Amino acid sequence: MPYLSALALTLLVEVPVYVAALTVAGRVRPARAGAAAVIVNGVTHPPLWWFLLRIPAAEYWGYFAAAEALVCGVEALLLGRMLRLRGPVPYAASVTANAASILAGVLAT
Repeated sequence: MPYLSALALTLLVEVPVYVAALTVAGRVRPARAGAAAVIVNGVTHPPLWWFLLRIPAAEYWGYFAAAEALVCGVEALLLGRMLRLRGPVPYAASVTANAASILAGVLAT
């Protein structure tokens, strides 16, 4: 899948998940939640894509899992700071959004 298609699919899937989770559980305004979702993806998606392009096929899934775990942590930390959230909400939102995105990517390929 070309990069721009992957980024578009990621945003199409993750932004609504983040908005729903952060609005309900974090009591964040939907517009703020959506903007934060786009920003965190803008920070993490390009380096993740660049990194995964350099992984040999035989080792891909292990590195993929580790890299996605790191992405979830980074996105959660950024969300917590940007939206002034504490506790598990940004982490749960990040894991849920990224899991949905991974599933969509697997189904799309």
